[in-house]
Formats: sequence, structure tokens, C-alpha cells
Amino acid sequence: MGTFLIVNAGSSSVKFQVFTSGSSGELVRKIKGQMDGIGTRPRLRASGPDINSTVDREYERDGVPNVPVALQTAGAWLRDELGIHPTAVGHRVVHGGPDFDRPVVIDAQILDKLERYASLAPLHQPHNLAAIRAILARSPHLPQVACFDTAFHRSHSAIADRYAIPERFYAEGVRRYGFHGLSYEYVASRLIDVAPEIASKRVIVAHLGSGASMCALASGRSIESTMGFTALDGLPMGTRPGQLDPGVVLYLIGEKGMSAAAVQDLCYRECGLKALSGISNDVRELETSTDPRAELALEYFCHRVALYSGMLAAALEGADAFVFTAGIAENSAGVRARIVAKLAWLGAVLDPPANAAHAPMISRRDSRLALYVVPTDEELMIARHTLALLSSSGTPSRVVETTR
Repeated sequence: MGTFLIVNAGSSSVKFQVFTSGSSGELVRKIKGQMDGIGTRPRLRASGPDINSTVDREYERDGVPNVPVALQTAGAWLRDELGIHPTAVGHRVVHGGPDFDRPVVIDAQILDKLERYASLAPLHQPHNLAAIRAILARSPHLPQVACFDTAFHRSHSAIADRYAIPERFYAEGVRRYGFHGLSYEYVASRLIDVAPEIASKRVIVAHLGSGASMCALASGRSIESTMGFTALDGLPMGTRPGQLDPGVVLYLIGEKGMSAAAVQDLCYRECGLKALSGISNDVRELETSTDPRAELALEYFCHRVALYSGMLAAALEGADAFVFTAGIAENSAGVRARIVAKLAWLGAVLDPPANAAHAPMISRRDSRLALYVVPTDEELMIARHTLALLSSSGTPSRVVETTR
């Protein structure tokens, strides 16, 4: 039996979950929590199946200034108050570059390779790796597994994988990777149970959250994605622009005199729904606002989802189903209704009562395009990979002290 700590580290929050595995290999979720407000208003919240595994604590601003200290604080709570000592840690790592097409057990050499991709995912990669380094420094013998958001898309064809630029850049790793792969992999696995009639068919999946992308699945495999070299491409997001003419970047640098760092900050933090609305990057706020700019932002977002649906349908040579997943798609019946209305040309017909009730299937019986809502679970996917990799590699499963 093993105990796995699953970590998803960001710039101002560390999400974590704890799973145990039994002798038959089943995974049981024991704890789900996060430390957010790192460096500003730190707060540890977590819940589990019993009262002892529930916590909601606030800390002084300087008490949790960064990701390593956040991990240390959460780890101390798990160890000292719950008696949990992980046998391994699984991490979400956003960018695996061209070298990693599957999960790997991390060592110093692999960690150094992953540092190369920090500039390609600046909102995520540095913080993903900071968490790994923090645990490695304090518990060097504790196995850690990196699970990549890009890995699921490495099945793309050469045509889907490339940009029309000189070959030397492709050889260096400038190619269309795709992201949110752990989410798409989980959804593909769930369709086998929740919708077996379409699991092996042509499926468009829309992962719509603060970060947003779409993926074309054929027989459960990714064949095309809206994201490319970085997590900036494709759909507009909370603070990212999505598809952007490269000429805009050249204009900002050449004509406006902006530095590359300033353009990067603009594209990752000041665009998307935040820029369009001038109000917020949170869809919940936009849906309750009477400001016409909020309506513009929502309509723009849904319009782009519909446009990319056409692209992915072309890649699949048709579409049998459309799946909504992730925060916005799972919780906003209004956004789903807007998008489905724009997919009528694909044969989509919404069942409004089912949509309002957030039912698993939200299409009417006469809809040629089946419509589903499938909640994602990236942490469970990471736990599965961690268990499978350590079991197959023969890595010893042993209890090691977590961070102090």
C-alpha cells in the first residue's frame, strides 16, 4: 500500500491531494486542499473524509512568502497532525518540451532539462519546478514523478506538430505541443465509462477555465489542439489573449518600444477576458455584470470556441460529440448554452433543463452532436501515473519524512 502526495504548484497557490493505493491498485482520495494567497494573505484549506482532516487557517503575510514555504507548511500539517507520510510525490509539470512524452521519475539531470522550458510557460513552469526542488532538498530519497501537460499531445502527426518555419527551429524544439493534456487524458478515460457509445469516435473536448484550450480526440487519442508552442495560443483566456497575429508582437516591440519582458507580462497577465471587459477575468463576475463590456468579453470567448470547433471538426473530418470540462465549462450553464447555439451547424441541439441542472448529458435526443459535461480530475490522473510508473520501474515504496 502506498501514499501519494499530488502537487500542482502555481505562483500564488499550491494545490495538493493525498491518495492511498490498496493491494489491488485502486486509488482512494484522502485529502484535498490548497495553500493560496502565498506572499499576500496565506491561507491553508483542506478537507477529507473525517473531521480531523479538515482545516482552514490563515497565516501572517511574511509567514508563507513563497512556494517552498507553502509546501513546508502544508507538509507539516499533513505529517504532524494527520500522521501522513507520503511514499512518493506526483507533480503537474506544464511543459515537457520535445524530450518527454510520458511521466518520468525526476532526478537532478531531468530537473535541469525542464528548467529550459521555464520561459515557455512562465506562469506555471518555474513554480512547478520550485516545488520539486523544495522537496528534493529536504527529502532527497523521496521518489518524485513529473507528469506533463504536453505529453498527451505527442501523438500528433508531423503536420499537426509543425509550424511553417525553417527546419532548424523545429529541430531545436519550436513546435506545436498542446497543453492541458492531463485533463484531456482523464476525460478520454472517463468517456469509456460515462459515454461508451462515443468514447472511440470523433470527440471535441473544450477545457474552459482560467486557462482554456480545446482538443480533437479520435479513438481517445489527441490529434489536434488549439494551443501550440506555449500556453498563449488558441482561445482567449482569463488574462491571456489566445490567437494573436505575430505582427502585433513585432509592432509592440518595434513601434511601441516595449521590451520582450514587458510584452510577455502583457500577454500572460493583462489580456484575455480581463482586457476585453475592463472588469474582471472571472466569468462569474462577467455574467452578473450589466456593463456592455462584460457582454462583449463573454460573446467574444464563446465566438472563438465556436470558431475553433470548426477547425477541430475539420481535423477529425466530422464530429460525433462535444465535451465540456474544467471550471467555466463545468459550472456555467450560460456559457455552455451560448456555445451550443453556435454549434447548430454541427447538429448540436441543447436540452435546456438538463443544461440548467448540470446533467452529464445536455443534448436532446434529436441532436446529431452529442453534448456532455465531464468534470476533469487532473490530480487523479497524476496519481494514476505516479502509481503506474513506480510500480513498473521497481522504485522502492518507502516512508520518508516530508518537509519540515
